[in-house]
Amino acid sequence: MEVTRQQVIAYRVAAQGLHRETRSLGELAVLDIGVQDSGTDGARLAFDARLAGSPPPDGIGPGQPLALVWSLRGAPHVHRRAELDALAGALWPMSEADAVARLGSAASVRRAGLDALAAYTLAVDALHRTVRAPMAKGAASAGVTAAVPLALTRECRACRARHVFELPFRMGALPAGLELEPATSPPVLLPRPRAKRPTTVDVGALRRLITAYLSLLGPATPADVAGYLGARRADVVARWPDGLAEVRIDGRPGWLPAARIGQLRRSRPPDVVRLLSAFDPYLQARDRDVIVPDRSVHKQLWPVLGRPGVLLADGEVAGTWRPKALGTKLTLVVEAFGPLPPATWTAVEAEAERVAAVRGAASVAVKRVE
Repeated sequence: MEVTRQQVIAYRVAAQGLHRETRSLGELAVLDIGVQDSGTDGARLAFDARLAGSPPPDGIGPGQPLALVWSLRGAPHVHRRAELDALAGALWPMSEADAVARLGSAASVRRAGLDALAAYTLAVDALHRTVRAPMAKGAASAGVTAAVPLALTRECRACRARHVFELPFRMGALPAGLELEPATSPPVLLPRPRAKRPTTVDVGALRRLITAYLSLLGPATPADVAGYLGARRADVVARWPDGLAEVRIDGRPGWLPAARIGQLRRSRPPDVVRLLSAFDPYLQARDRDVIVPDRSVHKQLWPVLGRPGVLLADGEVAGTWRPKALGTKLTLVVEAFGPLPPATWTAVEAEAERVAAVRGAASVAVKRVE
């Protein structure tokens, strides 16, 4: 099947619920892959971009239907609580080489004569033993550092102490049965009651996660999926799910669940305006040339540090936005990549009101930069 980039964009906008036809937080399709909660109110802004009501209801944290955990690539994500055990199994390293890539401390581990999978397991076990009650990240890190081999730690000149490497610490928290207390800085870790700890990759759960990515951000390639998971492409290919159809986007191959082909064909051109947070699920697709064909603005949209929010207008990334808060007053500086029609700016003003509601601001103003 051959499709255009415009058809793919229309499909993704609809598949991710950006038409705001969903009313229940737990039913949001993007929770199938997780919603990154980096930056101020990152996950809640992503929810608001998809929910009919505003602001989104609370429901994240201990005892709530949703949980905040370090998951994909070690970043904080919101997931459905009922799916955390399966997710922990899906994200377990698939091979020794995959564990090397995920640890981020391969040279130290190898010099110590450890294999990476064993080192990863040691980090998980140390986290499980250390965090038995709510504990701030610093205290948890100190406890884990004392419990793991020296090869999994680094010297910190600033505080004249050793710390466990950040990646194994973060990526070990979910399989260790831990979650994060929302709105804590530094983060507070706490045990999840009755959490199941994996000891190997759950291939079934992994394939469901791959299928979910392809459903929301497809058609996509194994390399795209591997980038999202933070995994090795070869390991992803070896566990590629069945039931997929090959789709070519302007000649570029990709895969989509066969059951979604009809939805791809029927997707209507999007006519929505949204102010997406910097790490919104829509922007997590690894095929950035599909999202924004103009590579000259990629560094502006995806810098290493300080990502801006994105103005999405009728399926196209039309600019960026950044918040400036002064007390209870919020100003959104919206920089358009080109002239925008008055109707779009009117919609931006309405979206700004929703952003203000999520952030609890008493008032909001939009500063245009064209």
